[in-house]
Amino acid sequence: MAQNTVRKGLAERKTLSSRTRLWKTELQRLADHTGPQVTVCPFPPGTSKWNTVEHRLLSFISESWRGEPLISYEVIINLIASTTTRTGLQVHARLDEGVPPDKLTVTDEQLAAVNLHRHTFHPAWKYRITYLSDAP
Repeated sequence: MAQNTVRKGLAERKTLSSRTRLWKTELQRLADHTGPQVTVCPFPPGTSKWNTVEHRLLSFISESWRGEPLISYEVIINLIASTTTRTGLQVHARLDEGVPPDKLTVTDEQLAAVNLHRHTFHPAWKYRITYLSDAP
């Protein structure tokens, strides 16, 4: 039973790891495209990620669809798009009908090619990815 728990823990870590691997390789593509570097300084675990702009916008969206049955994507998109504020903010909304790709994988070689430099302060959270000079 303990062995199954360990396997499950490793499988969950691998899932999170694959997302992190893809994130880093895509940041490398961004750095290669925009140069010279992309710096990542996420919020550490347990800290607030409060976004005042998003918070203010969501309250107006909630007022727009108050009492309306959300019976279809079309109704939802139209209600969001009809949202305005007294100061003139207008909301634009559209349905993304794209299908996310199945299982994107990042090989060890692709991850090793990321030009990642960890910061000295909280290196697990903060790092910099610099462009590769021979990127396409």
